[in-house]
Amino acid sequence: MPFFKDLRRRSKASFKTEKSSNDSDGSNSSEPTDKSSTTLDSIYGLSTTPSSLHPSLSNLALSKPNGAGAMPPSARPSPANSSNNRYSITGLTSPNSNGTSTPKPPLSPYAPRVLSISDNSWVHQKVLLIYGQTGDPVQRAFDGTLTVTHHQDSFPQTSWPVGDCHFKALVHLSPGPNRLRLDFVSPKLRDSTNTTHSSTILINYLPMVSAPPLQLVILLGKDSPGTYDAVPERIQREGNGLDTAIRKFRMAAYLWQAFTGEQMHRNGFGRRCFRFEEEWQTGSLSHRDRETGQMRNEAKIHVVRTDKTVAELRDLDLAQQNDKAQRKGDLFTIAMDAVKAHFKPLPGQKQYVSVLLLDTHWDTRSKTITGHAALGGGGGEIQLAIFGSHCLQSYPTSIEEVVPALSDCTRTDMNFVANDCNAAGSNWEAANIGIGAHLHETGHLLGCPHQESGIMLADAVHFNRTFLTREPYSTRTKEQGMRLVLPKDEIKWHRLDALRFRTHPCFRLQCDQPTNSEDGVVVWPVEQGKLLVTAATGIAFIELYPEGDEPCHSWIEYTNTDVGLGGSPKQVLLTESDLRSRLPEERKNKKLRLEIHSIGQGKLVIDDLSQLISKKAGVKLANGQAGFYGSKLGAAQMEGHQRTEVLLHSQSSQKMLLRSVKIYSGFAIDGLEFVYEDGSSQLFGKRGPATGGDPAGSEFFLDTRKGESIFGFYVRAGFWIDGIQILTSLGRRSAIFGNPLGGSG
Repeated sequence: MPFFKDLRRRSKASFKTEKSSNDSDGSNSSEPTDKSSTTLDSIYGLSTTPSSLHPSLSNLALSKPNGAGAMPPSARPSPANSSNNRYSITGLTSPNSNGTSTPKPPLSPYAPRVLSISDNSWVHQKVLLIYGQTGDPVQRAFDGTLTVTHHQDSFPQTSWPVGDCHFKALVHLSPGPNRLRLDFVSPKLRDSTNTTHSSTILINYLPMVSAPPLQLVILLGKDSPGTYDAVPERIQREGNGLDTAIRKFRMAAYLWQAFTGEQMHRNGFGRRCFRFEEEWQTGSLSHRDRETGQMRNEAKIHVVRTDKTVAELRDLDLAQQNDKAQRKGDLFTIAMDAVKAHFKPLPGQKQYVSVLLLDTHWDTRSKTITGHAALGGGGGEIQLAIFGSHCLQSYPTSIEEVVPALSDCTRTDMNFVANDCNAAGSNWEAANIGIGAHLHETGHLLGCPHQESGIMLADAVHFNRTFLTREPYSTRTKEQGMRLVLPKDEIKWHRLDALRFRTHPCFRLQCDQPTNSEDGVVVWPVEQGKLLVTAATGIAFIELYPEGDEPCHSWIEYTNTDVGLGGSPKQVLLTESDLRSRLPEERKNKKLRLEIHSIGQGKLVIDDLSQLISKKAGVKLANGQAGFYGSKLGAAQMEGHQRTEVLLHSQSSQKMLLRSVKIYSGFAIDGLEFVYEDGSSQLFGKRGPATGGDPAGSEFFLDTRKGESIFGFYVRAGFWIDGIQILTSLGRRSAIFGNPLGGSG
C-alpha cells in the first residue's frame, strides 16, 4: 500500500524529468501528426490536406489510412495540417540540421484552383481535361502561363495559357495515384522574390479494361501510298505520311475522350467514357517521347487496306458531297466489309469502330472532296463511323500542340486542301470540322440520333472552345472569337446523348450492377386508358415525339445520378394525360409516338399512343374478362405477310388443356401452333419452312401434371419476328427459336 501512495504522489508531479527535459531539446522534437507517412507524401514532402471542392456523386475517393496514433520518424518534419494545398515555391518549409523548421510563407492567393474535379477523385481516362482559376477574376483579371508537372515526372511538363485568370489544361495520367503540381506565372505578378504560385491535386486513374473498346481504324486503298492532303509547308515541317496520320488521329481520339468524360461528369453520371484498345509502343502524346524514344501504352490505330484501289475510292460517283453521285453510301459499305474482314467478329461479338478514310482527296478540277463520307450507324456485329482525312493536316499531333492547333489562324490554301462546307477557312476551323464532325459520326455508331443542340446537331464548329479560354478570329463568321470562353460557352453532348451513354456497354464502370440478359421493353395496356411499361433491366428514359417534332424535345428520365445502374424502376405506369402535359401547348393534341429505352439498351417504339390505349385496343374474352392488345412487334416487311389473331382456347375454357407449342422457324419465325390434349390445335402464322428450317417444326412441351401453362414470350424483332422464346408459369424457358441474335429483344 505505501508503494501505491508514493506512486499517486509522484503522478501529481510533472512527468518531465531532468532526463526527458534534456531530450526535448534534441532532435526528437517532431510533433505528432494525423496524416499517415505514405510513400507518396515522402516523395513530394508537401503533404498538406488537399483543398476540397464540392464533390459530386461521380467522385469516389479512397480514404487514406489514418496514422494519428503513431509518432512520425524524427528526421521528417511535421506536415502542416492545412485545409488548402496551395503554396508558393519560394520559402517552403524545410527542416534545419537541428530538426527545427523555418516559418512557412503566407499562402499565395494566385495559386491555381482546379474547379472541374475534386482532389483525390477517380477517373477512367488517360487524358483528363481540367478547368480552374488563378486569383479572383472579378477583382483583378490578368493573363499568364500555367505549367503542369506530372506525377514523378512520368510525363513531360506541359504549359497552358491563362486568360483573365481562367485556365484549361489536358493532363496525362498513369494508372494509380497521380500527384500533379500546377505552377502559375504572370508578368503582371512579378516581384522582388520572383514568386511562383503553385498548388497540387491528387487524381487517381483506374483504366477500364472490362468494357468493350472504341476501335480506331485508318482505312486505305490496296494501292494507296499512305499519304493525305497537306500544303507543302506542312509536308516539309511534319510530313503527311502514315506515321503522322496515326499520331494525329490518336491525338484527336484522346480529345474526344477528354471532352466526353467531362460532359458525362457535368451531367451527373460520373467520369464515364469510352476507352480505346491500347498497345505498348513509342509514345506520341508528347512530342518529346518521339525524340527520346519513350515507350508508352497508348491507343492502337489499326491500319486496314480495302480491296479497292485509290481511284475506285475517289470515284466522283461515291463522293458524298457530289450532288450528282448515285452511290453515296458505297464508301460506308466498303469500309464495313474491310472492317469485318479485319476484326472477324463472331456472332454476338459486337465491335465499335471509328474509321478515318486516309485516301480522301480535294479534287481541284471538280471542286469536290472525293473519297469522303460522313456516316455513322451499322448493325449486327459492327457499329461503324467513317470520316475523311481532308482536314487531317490541321490536327494536333501531341498534347503540346492542342492549343496552337486550335488557335492557328493560317488561311486554308484551296490549291492543296479543302474548305469543307466553307466552314474550314483557317487551320483551327478545319481542325474543328474534322475532329468535331468525326465525333458526331462516332456518336451515331454509339446509338445517338440527331439532337436539338450539341455535337449531334451542328456544334462541331465550336469544338475548340472545350480546350481554349480565348477564341481566335473566325473566317466563317468574319468576327473575332470570344475573349473569354467559360464552360457554359462550350459545346456539349445533349442530355439525351448522355442518357444513352450512361447505359452503353462502352461506358460501363466496374461498380455498375450486372444487367439482366433480357434487354427488352414490354408495354401492357390496362384499365382506364393506362399503360404499364416493364423492363427486366430497368427503364432508363422515354422520348416523346408529337407528330412533326423531330428531333426529340421532350422526355422523361427514370435514371438517378448514382454511379451504379441499379436505381432505375423495372415498371412504370403511364397515363396519356400526364404524357401530353409535358408537350408544348401547340403540340399537345397531335399524334404521339413514344420511344422507351431500357437500361439494357433495349428500345420499344409505340407509333400511336392513343390507338394503343383506346377502347379499340381491348377485347372481351369468352369468360367475360377483358383482354388488351399489346404493341406491334416487327415491321411487317416480309413478302406475303398477313395479319393473324389468336385467342387461346385454354384461357377461356378450363376443359381445354394446352399440351405443347410447335414452332416453325428458319432465319425468322414462320408460325406457332398451340396443341391441346384432345388433339386439336390453333395456328398462329404459317406452317412450313418459309424461312428455311425443319418443315416439321420444333415442339416445346408443357408439364401438364404440375399445371404448367404459358406465362409469356420473349420476342426478338426488327423488320420481322426474328426469334421467340416461351416463358412458363413454373419459371422455365425454352430455347430461342429462329434467329436468337436477330433484331432486338
